[in-house]
Amino acid sequence: MAASEPTAIAPALLICCSALLREILDFCKLNQWSHYEIQTITAELHNRPEKIPAAVKQLIDVGKQRGQQIFVGYADCGTGGLLDALLERENVERLPGAHCYEFYAGSRQFADFQEQQLGTFYLTDFLVRHFDRLVIRGLGLDRKPELLPVYFGNYRKLLYLAQSDDPKLQQQAQQAAVKLGLEYQYQYSGSGGLGHALSAFNQKIPMQLVQ
Repeated sequence: MAASEPTAIAPALLICCSALLREILDFCKLNQWSHYEIQTITAELHNRPEKIPAAVKQLIDVGKQRGQQIFVGYADCGTGGLLDALLERENVERLPGAHCYEFYAGSRQFADFQEQQLGTFYLTDFLVRHFDRLVIRGLGLDRKPELLPVYFGNYRKLLYLAQSDDPKLQQQAQQAAVKLGLEYQYQYSGSGGLGHALSAFNQKIPMQLVQ
């Protein structure tokens, strides 16, 4: 009787916002992690956060059908606890924090930012690159610039939390601050707690898959 074939183990599934894709791919490459399947959800849903849980649920369902171990590369991201409620039911972990700004800056540093200046609008590398698409056009400010004080009237400062030391992105972030009529501030954060969260999840992956 022929020996049975060993059962293949499905790759772990990382479901993430496209705003984090570059940093997640860089971290996986740095650590030579080839045992992940990465599925992204458009960052445009940050303008409609109530739709994030359903989009995540759809990908979770597919991953569970394939027998994959699943991790979600989202913070709460404005869902008002709806994402956490979903993930608790599904027994799936996510990144810590209320949003990507918090885990990039670190919870303590972010709390300091909030205490120092209420009314701060945050940008990351991704949001700087896609500022016009996600902020200007995404909020309809290209068509109705009179809405600018409606959206940003309570903001005083734009803080660019940078994942890279890129002078071109710094210049673009300064231009974004000018467009919004906000004071500009720069803070290099790197990947912040993103790498730590991914490493913690990676320790739970079956060893035969990691190898």
